[in-house]
Amino acid sequence: MEKLERERNLHIRELKRIHNEDNSRFNHHPVLNDRYLLLSLLGKGGFSEVHKGFDLQEQRYVACKIHQLNKEWKDDKKANYIKHALREYNIHKKLEQARIVRLFDVFEIDNNSFCTVLEYCDGNDLDFYLKQNKSIPEKEARSIIVQTVSALRYLNQINPPVIHYDLKPGNILLGTGSVSGEIKITDFGLSKIMDNDSYNPDNGMDLTSQGAGTYWYLPPECFVVGKDPPKISSKVDVWSVGVIFYQCLFGKKPFGHNLSQAAILEENTILKATEVQFPQKPPTTNEAKAFIRRCLKYKKEERPDVLCLAEDDYLKPPAMKGKRQFEDFLPKKSQEA
Repeated sequence: MEKLERERNLHIRELKRIHNEDNSRFNHHPVLNDRYLLLSLLGKGGFSEVHKGFDLQEQRYVACKIHQLNKEWKDDKKANYIKHALREYNIHKKLEQARIVRLFDVFEIDNNSFCTVLEYCDGNDLDFYLKQNKSIPEKEARSIIVQTVSALRYLNQINPPVIHYDLKPGNILLGTGSVSGEIKITDFGLSKIMDNDSYNPDNGMDLTSQGAGTYWYLPPECFVVGKDPPKISSKVDVWSVGVIFYQCLFGKKPFGHNLSQAAILEENTILKATEVQFPQKPPTTNEAKAFIRRCLKYKKEERPDVLCLAEDDYLKPPAMKGKRQFEDFLPKKSQEA
């Protein structure tokens, strides 16, 4: 029955894709900007659609994300949307790391639409995979988390560092469609730049976009309402990692799994998420559960930041785990030598 359900979902998804492609204003496969040949529609969102394209100059496949502004919008709303998109572009275009989708180009199509050109990934995203398969064995799930944390470490080592802020299965692309291969993270639309003007290493930075983001994956500090905006840091992304890993292993989110975003807000679900509970099945190692607990520490002061998480023993290859203990037994070099 499960196999039939999966096949049915795939069939419905493909019918929707074909319907959206037939109704797209770009369904005649034009060449955009004298360079990018549009081949097929990959997906459609609220104000954008993503096409598989071919870069005639570089001779490579690309993903062309076409942003379409509503013609009914007033000029100030259009200007705000473009400002937000350009901000994302300016963050994303500087990022060069194997686990992050590359952004190659941006250009205007007409007064109401523009295009960003991204690295093309052949597989679906992790969200689609989980909907089809429910959960992932620990070995493969751990590999996804190791690669995700590698991308986050890079974001925290560049200057100025970046908080992704919208890490979720839908923003983790599976390179080959398989959970045992390479992954890449994408979508920097809500990212925060930790520059000297806005970020303090001791306190973090003000959360200026409270209410944005995907609530199941955001930590309690993002929901605190008070006179001053909440303070955030890279620990936001660490919480998201814990939620994603839990979801990969157990096939459900640890907090508010069956709730809507509105209900999560109304019921203060995440503000009450003081302790994570684990199902008995599927069986999972105690090390994996302990790692998730570290990521989902309720008090941000007790939660590791990204650079600390990147050094976590659970994420290290087995050969590396005993290295530090082994080095402790080596004779110390004398100060005079």
